[in-house]
Amino acid sequence: MTTPVLFIHGLWLHASSWDAWTTRFRDEGYDAQAPGWPGDGPTVEESRRDPDAIGDHGIDDVVAHFEALIDTLPEKPVLIGHSFGGMIAQKLLGQDCAKAAIAIDAAQIKGVLPVPLSALWATLPVFRNPANKHRAVSLSAQQFRFAFGNAVSPEESDELFARWTIPAPGRPLFEAAAANFNPHSPAKVATGNQSRGPLLLIASGKDHTVPESVTRSTFKQYRHSEAVTELTTFPDRGHSLTIDSGWPDVAETCLKWLREQGL
Repeated sequence: MTTPVLFIHGLWLHASSWDAWTTRFRDEGYDAQAPGWPGDGPTVEESRRDPDAIGDHGIDDVVAHFEALIDTLPEKPVLIGHSFGGMIAQKLLGQDCAKAAIAIDAAQIKGVLPVPLSALWATLPVFRNPANKHRAVSLSAQQFRFAFGNAVSPEESDELFARWTIPAPGRPLFEAAAANFNPHSPAKVATGNQSRGPLLLIASGKDHTVPESVTRSTFKQYRHSEAVTELTTFPDRGHSLTIDSGWPDVAETCLKWLREQGL
């Protein structure tokens, strides 16, 4: 039986942005799938046409969505998440729903402080209007360039924007921003779980949306667990590292780590 791998996208990217990854992982013998979030359309174009279906889904909604998908699998999967997908992967791993997880430039979990100014600027399109908590919000090409494509050429950033971006629910960002003031925050992760599977955190040195300092702070949140927790950094990469021309290097790092864990 092949090991299932679920790829979890983050805000503003469609699940099909993982297509190259799922092909690569299937070539390595994994049963790789990339489901969308609740309300996502089956394609980028359909998702753009129906932003109301995407809006107002929070962190708990996404976790429950993936829990239901995991329940249909023959065994616990490996989870690989980017940005908010990385947070979701960590929550599911902490709940013992996965055998391992890789969180790439993962959104900040409860306990991570402070949030750098660049991260606040990257998410300003959502926070500038409190009503966006219940809406789906789109980025402009310029906003995408700052939040995702700052470490690639302007031409590549524009191409990635045109190919993969969809509206994103604002609610997860509001929930993450208030996490440290809410004892029952959905952004809370069971970082002290001693029996969970291994976790790899991947940071990007030039990421504006989830700066390396956020990932390093996340890594420290796991200091009370003896379960395997590792951190690696791509110093010259930005938030687009899973979709830009350098994605194979990131994918190979993930595959190598999974082999080291015997998965």
